[in-house]
Amino acid sequence: MIIIPARLASTRFPQKVLADIGGLPMVVRTAKAVEHLDRVVVAADDDKIIATCKHYGIEAMLTSDTHKSGTDRINECANLLQLDDDDLVINIQADEPFIEPEVLSKLISRLNALKQARTPFIMGSCYNAINAEAAQDPNLVKVVLDSEHNALYFSRSLIPYNRSGSATYFGHIGIYGFTKRSLHEFCALDDAPIEDIEKLEQLRAVYHTKKIAMVKVASTGFGIDTKEDLKRAIEIFL
Repeated sequence: MIIIPARLASTRFPQKVLADIGGLPMVVRTAKAVEHLDRVVVAADDDKIIATCKHYGIEAMLTSDTHKSGTDRINECANLLQLDDDDLVINIQADEPFIEPEVLSKLISRLNALKQARTPFIMGSCYNAINAEAAQDPNLVKVVLDSEHNALYFSRSLIPYNRSGSATYFGHIGIYGFTKRSLHEFCALDDAPIEDIEKLEQLRAVYHTKKIAMVKVASTGFGIDTKEDLKRAIEIFL
């Protein structure tokens, strides 16, 4: 199950998810990029998004407009859909219209391996190698890993600090996967101070010592965080 959280009242970029990209609203283009892999549902906070999705044949469900994070939104949607506890739930942000299906497939494979190993808490995400210049961008979240490819920390700052001169940098790709049970467990955790400081909800899991399995992928896709990103996306379809 793929659930795309979509919020109309974005503070930095209002109605971003409905912005036109090559003749399709952003959220619709994101959904169509992955709809051949699994059932896709858009979890929206506004009827305008629901109507837009339905116009293009995308399943959509209205959720609360008070959720603090997209993960809280997909948790409500998963509950409304009455998914089983062991079902996989993939969270793709509505502003990822260039997400490659093979990235999603690699994440799903890692999550299924964790299920087979009977891992009690299952949460996964993806990353790729980035250069030092890209790592300076606070809109591109960085991640550092442990020896088992689990996340140690995520930050908008440059991490690790390159004192040795030999640092490599990894950029976080904002898709997540859970079992339904682990999704509910994540959303039941208390908010974390570092989550609010960095404005990165995945730090809630790190703070509460929950492991986030990370999958290295080769991706040239990019999320649309700014109007400059939108302009770049539109130019691709010209």
